[in-house]
Amino acid sequence: MTVETRNAVGAPLSRLDGPEKARGAARYAYEHPADEPLYLFAVQSTVASGRVKRIDTSVAEAEPGVVVVMTHENAPKLEDIGDAELAVLQSDRVGFRGQFVAGVIADSFETARYAASLVRVEYEEREHDADFRPDRSDLYAPEKLNAGFETDTDKGDLDAGLAGAEFTVNEVYTTPREHNNPMEPHATTALWSGGALTLHDSTQGVFWTQKALAPLFGLDRSQVRVVAPHVGGGFGSKGLPHANVVLVSLAARLVEGRAVKFALTRRQMFAVAGYRTPTVQRLRLGADAQGRLTAVGVEVTEQTSRIKEFAEQTGTAARMMYACKNIRTAHRLAALDVAVPSWMRAPGEAPGMFALEAAMDELAERAGLDPVELRIVNEPDVDPETDLPFSSRNLVACLREGARRFGWERRNPEPRSVRDGEWLVGYGVASSVYPVYRMGGSVAKVSAALDESGEARYAVEIGAADLGTGTWTALTQISADALGVEPRRVEVKIGDTELPNASGAGGSAGINSWGSAIVEAAGKFRETLEAEHGGTVPEEGLEVSAKMPRNPHQGEYSMYAFGAQFAEVRVNEFTGEVRVPRLLGHFAAGRIVNPRTARSQLVGGMVMGLSMALHEESVLDPRFGHVVNGDLAEYHIPVNADIGEVEVGWVEEDDPYVNPLGTKGIGELGIVGTAAAVTSAVYNATGRRVRDLPVKPDKLL
Repeated sequence: MTVETRNAVGAPLSRLDGPEKARGAARYAYEHPADEPLYLFAVQSTVASGRVKRIDTSVAEAEPGVVVVMTHENAPKLEDIGDAELAVLQSDRVGFRGQFVAGVIADSFETARYAASLVRVEYEEREHDADFRPDRSDLYAPEKLNAGFETDTDKGDLDAGLAGAEFTVNEVYTTPREHNNPMEPHATTALWSGGALTLHDSTQGVFWTQKALAPLFGLDRSQVRVVAPHVGGGFGSKGLPHANVVLVSLAARLVEGRAVKFALTRRQMFAVAGYRTPTVQRLRLGADAQGRLTAVGVEVTEQTSRIKEFAEQTGTAARMMYACKNIRTAHRLAALDVAVPSWMRAPGEAPGMFALEAAMDELAERAGLDPVELRIVNEPDVDPETDLPFSSRNLVACLREGARRFGWERRNPEPRSVRDGEWLVGYGVASSVYPVYRMGGSVAKVSAALDESGEARYAVEIGAADLGTGTWTALTQISADALGVEPRRVEVKIGDTELPNASGAGGSAGINSWGSAIVEAAGKFRETLEAEHGGTVPEEGLEVSAKMPRNPHQGEYSMYAFGAQFAEVRVNEFTGEVRVPRLLGHFAAGRIVNPRTARSQLVGGMVMGLSMALHEESVLDPRFGHVVNGDLAEYHIPVNADIGEVEVGWVEEDDPYVNPLGTKGIGELGIVGTAAAVTSAVYNATGRRVRDLPVKPDKLL
């Protein structure tokens, strides 16, 4: 069914959950009320490899208020599901520094934290290896990359394409380890009762958490309830459960009948809640005299954990981004004694497009072409990777309109040619791209009942998640249009495994998936209402459920969202300080459900991209295997004073092939390309190429 266009979708409706959050009435996972709750604080390993030789909990257990100290010696046993990250306290082995080795359960957070400092652990330490380098002799090719992408691809003849090129680029670009750091820490309130587990968890997917934990504890999925009405950000780190959710579930089992609360400290989040892997990318580009690409080569080296593999799909965007007959990509991993990397906003595209777009800027300079025009010259007719037509591709429109709005014509291509006192001024541009995903399995239930005045009221239930992005509001708008009623008459219920099954919020696929299920259910509801009740809601009410339908166009088209990012940069020629007074992004992301929340997400992504360019870097000391700047005092992210004018716009795009709504997802598109636009602007201002993020003053002086 194709959804009808009405008044709700496309309107800048204010956030429905806004007033509740502004009043402080919205409850997050740690704030869930419980009778006489207990509190958990974790003890973490201080070695990067080895085993726990002896653990003395006697002093901690003697502390008033301590209920129990949990170690591998008394923790409940878990089923072996082949996931070492989730096998918490199941043996004495230590795989990375910061791994949980004990947990103190007490009647207050303060008591638990203090008692945790009294636990004494002796280790049999083994020599560890946490040194990430691209020249290691033990690099290996993973079987598959994240999301099922092929590890290596080879189309055409890269060497011939480079040999016959008029202009070439052969450079190495690096991105550092980065941590997600959502505002709300990873937190859970756990309760065992009658052999069943209830988790109020800060998660991007209640059913994802349920699916992971049920087999760990030998339970049927129906015996694990996960609730997450409000989530204070995740950026991917809350996409799949980490060890913290398992630890609190184990603790709650030891004290069955009493709830246990557990929130990671900011420093603990740097050890056990995932991070973006560092990457080293060798880019080789070739172009003819007109700037048309003859070769694209990407060789990626990245890091994974020895205890669990995660292979980021860093080079995949280069396979489809620009017209070229000769494309080769390869990924190699270094397995180290470090924590497990995981999803971070736009995994693959964010670091991969930084390198590709930075290399494209270098190619434009060498070919004597405007960087915008170089990208337009290399616009493909079909997807270079699959040879499929694009369902829609409006990158050129984004580049053209973005350049017009930004004032790109004022850019001087000669580096160090524009000054404002002691500030060197530069402009940069980069493209953005993100795939259009839909995740299967989402089911929506639509019901209607008459209120006291006889007016029909509608409830739409689906186990989706709102990370603070406006999902609640957008789904209400979609539901209202699909039902043909005003939004005020619709109540959307999300964030609970007692609701119909839904995929999690990841891959910018939430609205695409949940919205498709809602449109399907609403269509069947209206058909049933008309056929069986003459179009009038009966006194006994009506309820209809439906699953997200299969997309008949899947496999016929290549489906992506695109964008163009522009940055103005000012660099102090004496101090190397970099300021970004202006960012502009123009995007083609299908149908926009809510311009207000869409703008918020795209601005947020661009700010995070600026942060990637100038600030973020988790520094690991390989001697000890830990992140030395693991707090928000020394892990730098931008604050208000770092952000100037951020302008967002989009192309009105009609794409009937991606899903019934024509939506594409925007949560991750905004971060992709921003860092390359900033570094290219830095070069335009200073004449210095910074190929290793982040850009800091010492790299410019």
